[in-house]
Amino acid sequence: MSRSGSRLPFALSERQEFPFIMKRLASIDIGTNTVLLLIADISPDRSLNPLVYEQRVPRLGRGVDAFHRLHPDSMRRVIEVLREYSALIEENKPQHTTVFGTSAVRDATNAHEFAAIIRAETGFSLEILSGSDEALWTFRGAMSGLSKFTSATVVDIGGGSTEITIGTPQAIINSTSLNIGSVRLTERLLKNDPPDPQQVTSLRTTVREALAAMAWPSLGDSILVAVAGTATTLALIDQGLSNFNRTAVSGYRLSRQSIAMLSHNLSQTSSQDIRKMGDFLEGRNDIIAAGAIILDEMMTVFGFTEVIVSERGVRYGIVLRDAERWEI
Repeated sequence: MSRSGSRLPFALSERQEFPFIMKRLASIDIGTNTVLLLIADISPDRSLNPLVYEQRVPRLGRGVDAFHRLHPDSMRRVIEVLREYSALIEENKPQHTTVFGTSAVRDATNAHEFAAIIRAETGFSLEILSGSDEALWTFRGAMSGLSKFTSATVVDIGGGSTEITIGTPQAIINSTSLNIGSVRLTERLLKNDPPDPQQVTSLRTTVREALAAMAWPSLGDSILVAVAGTATTLALIDQGLSNFNRTAVSGYRLSRQSIAMLSHNLSQTSSQDIRKMGDFLEGRNDIIAAGAIILDEMMTVFGFTEVIVSERGVRYGIVLRDAERWEI
């Protein structure tokens, strides 16, 4: 899916005209690998103050690439996470909560069955984001943590898909959603642990072909910002940390050489040994090599020399969207 020349709901530079006072909102991102909770206060200048930031790894999308269905066990794991998050939402009392699904839910033929189960067992309504909307609101979320940029390219390497968006403070220039996520490509191509060189080469070729099919012109002088678990995990590994630290990953810069080295080393290491690198790799140790390769190939194809890491992504953008949508 692609979206070109879209005007943002408001220009990020028009901060003084924002019509509402401090509000508290929540979003739950049901992804292919993770389920993320954000509860944040939004101030009149549109800055976000995260109050609750939680991550669980139920891997809803296991097997979806092959069978196009969500497995009952995977759905059950997500329901348990939603019940846990429901207690945190009740405790913090946001004025509105949006629960949304991305790639795995989009691809599953039984997505509506999953939505019905969520509604019956938790009371939440499930919104299924299109790929283009996921790209748009990922951009908005990422940009909420940056200032003084002229042009930015935001990449979100998820479990099932990768969203790429280029834009300015005033408008989205182009965006796309590609079916080259870390879970999807690991299940499809990396059959050994660690994968053999031919499997790694096949994965790199698949990613390169998907990027070439975008047929985008040069991304010019835009900065590259990477959000979500692949980027934050690589930032933590690069710093030699053993636990997740939001402050340590926010704004961390990784050179193309660092990404190339990380993708090479991770693709030659067993998932068991990768797990020993830190607690933050729980549930991600078997797919981080594929995620690193996707980022490596993107930087190579488009000529980026460094990437700025952000923990902010689509769940931040959805909170901003909801604040605008209902003027609350």
